[in-house]
Amino acid sequence: MPFIVNPIKFGTDGWRGVIAADFTFERVAMLAPLAAEVLADRYGKTTANRKIIVGYDRRFLAENFAKVAAEALQEAGFDVLLSQSYAPTPAFSWAAKTENALGAIVLTASHNPAAYLGLKVKGAFGGSVSPEITKQIEALLSQPQSTAKAAGKIELFDPWPSYCQGLQAKVNIAAIKEAITTGKLKVYADVMHGAAASGLNRLLNCSIEELNSDRDPLFGDGAPEPLPRYLSDLFRTIKEAAEQYPESIRVGLVFDGDSDRIAAVDGQGNFLSSQVLIPILIEHLAKRKGFTGEIVKTVSGSDLIPRLAKLYDLPVYQTPIGYKYIADRMLATEVMIGGEESGGIGYGTHIPERDALLSALYVLEAIVESGQDLRDIYARLEEKTGFSATYDRIDLPLASMEVRAKLLERLEKEAPKEVAGKSVVDCLTVDGYKFRLEDDSWLLIRFSGTEPVLRLYCQAQNPVEVRKTLEWARDWANSV
Repeated sequence: MPFIVNPIKFGTDGWRGVIAADFTFERVAMLAPLAAEVLADRYGKTTANRKIIVGYDRRFLAENFAKVAAEALQEAGFDVLLSQSYAPTPAFSWAAKTENALGAIVLTASHNPAAYLGLKVKGAFGGSVSPEITKQIEALLSQPQSTAKAAGKIELFDPWPSYCQGLQAKVNIAAIKEAITTGKLKVYADVMHGAAASGLNRLLNCSIEELNSDRDPLFGDGAPEPLPRYLSDLFRTIKEAAEQYPESIRVGLVFDGDSDRIAAVDGQGNFLSSQVLIPILIEHLAKRKGFTGEIVKTVSGSDLIPRLAKLYDLPVYQTPIGYKYIADRMLATEVMIGGEESGGIGYGTHIPERDALLSALYVLEAIVESGQDLRDIYARLEEKTGFSATYDRIDLPLASMEVRAKLLERLEKEAPKEVAGKSVVDCLTVDGYKFRLEDDSWLLIRFSGTEPVLRLYCQAQNPVEVRKTLEWARDWANSV
């Protein structure tokens, strides 16, 4: 049977593929200049240059792919600022804006498994480009390519200093550092072998305990995704710290492979997704820092978010899943915070980009200024709003694209009228199929934009109901 290479197609944030199969040096060398041409067409009049940032994370051969991309861009007549080291993806978005570049090409596959690498395209404004731009890039793949008259130049640069200075200006670094150095706060960071390594130490100018900070392209035989199944080291460390430092507030911070997604672990070793962190951050930004603006949530975001927005008299705007939709909204209006359940959170006071290290700083600032553990802060918010719920998500690998097509057809033609014994009262199809049930719980069924996976999301009154609903959804999907 001949091997079939998948076409270059952009998903929710960039193009990703299996290294040496879909993702090859030849395809990167072809794609990078096309992306740059679209960026030049869109932002060239504003920047008045042909400068492109090229960066990378710590994946297998990422720096080699970045060099190939840079050389292809140079040959196509672009001036390239090529990173001299790995760095978080948001650091390259920051560089695109502060260096007045057309945008950035970042070699990363974010949270995907080790076999994958990818290419993200960032705009001159410092965030993910819109679906309109990625469609233009894809359209150029089938057209004859022109040759530049004169080659550009390549310069190396260090993305860390400017990025760190930008983040440090947004929080009370001195108060966080004092809490750590006096032992009031114990901070543990699981960087998952990724690009956040050394980040908090650089930002806080003090030593914190970093887990999985070595470069491991196999990610410990897991994936650099901030989910409980990959965090056994951090859970163990926090529970040991609870016995060793009972008087200290303890927090674990988790960063995905390119440091644009975050999760946390509270002082007792409980996992906290961004469904918990976003409400905590909303309160901190609105109440303690006095920020205003719209709150942007995706269709999979917690129902606590609109309740908190009402409490602080802030508007809410809902988007499909994918941070580029949040970035578009940030460019259109004043946004205080925008986030997605998978851990991507961004801020109107920053570039329109999800940034896990900035989120970590705000989380630490919230802990220091409140003097409370994250779990206690969240419990107080539930009490304030009179709302309490549990959330979880499972990712279900699909046997084939035929199964995917059959499931999609079933949803389109025979959408469930009952889920786990509860009547469906509403179905939202902004992104996937979100079924609102009679007890105000919900189930979202959605196909991944980057992997052959069905994503199942649920929020309900308690863990038992969440598990029951997700098991129903799994059985429904496996019945095809």
